[in-house]
Amino acid sequence: MTIALAPFIFTNNDLAANMAQMERGLSLARGRADLLCFGEAFLQGFDAMNWDYAHDRAVAVTQDSAEIRRLCALTQQYGVDLLFGYLERTGDLLYSSCMLIQNGAVAHNYRQISRGWKEYWHTDSHYCEGDAAGDFCYRGKTFRIALCGDLWDYPERFQTEGILLWPVCCNYTQEEWERERAEYAAQAFLAARRTLYVDAIDSGAVCPRVACCFEDGKAVAELCPEAGELLYIEV
Repeated sequence: MTIALAPFIFTNNDLAANMAQMERGLSLARGRADLLCFGEAFLQGFDAMNWDYAHDRAVAVTQDSAEIRRLCALTQQYGVDLLFGYLERTGDLLYSSCMLIQNGAVAHNYRQISRGWKEYWHTDSHYCEGDAAGDFCYRGKTFRIALCGDLWDYPERFQTEGILLWPVCCNYTQEEWERERAEYAAQAFLAARRTLYVDAIDSGAVCPRVACCFEDGKAVAELCPEAGELLYIEV
């Protein structure tokens, strides 16, 4: 199986632009990857919410929304499965979530268990965290998902013998990433021998596009500009 990591640029509160980016990634991955992965909250943009509930409720999407149905259709059109972070609404509750779409259908949905996705000093009980972090089977292999701060707050809850998928939104400068890379690799190793890390890049940020494969506490593969826009990993 081949997994492609897409550290693409998002625009806050522009679903059309972000979905166009996702379709562009699917087009690039077609025929080369089985699964394409985007970073944390990529669908709406990490800073799409302003912590006013009436606004944020409209920003979040349900699992059966038109946007999710469109992404399901795109996976069938391009023959590539899709994993991405998004801001989810279920009833009146809001989550930072990560969805896996396989062959046109929602195959797995993970809700972040750490609270760092929100300004919790401003939010109320409508803004929630999930309570489960567990393995799931995809194409015959075992995976687990952690979103950004999950591995810093609860590394013990993400321990797996499978492959850990770690979508984030960090936006480090090149100098910061050079300093932080080893610490991220070490943190990932607390949970899994092999972790696939993919950043989501804010359109206003000045930073490198980062995607990595960490193995046994070290970065063993990283996206290079000269290699193209996606990092391909065989698993």
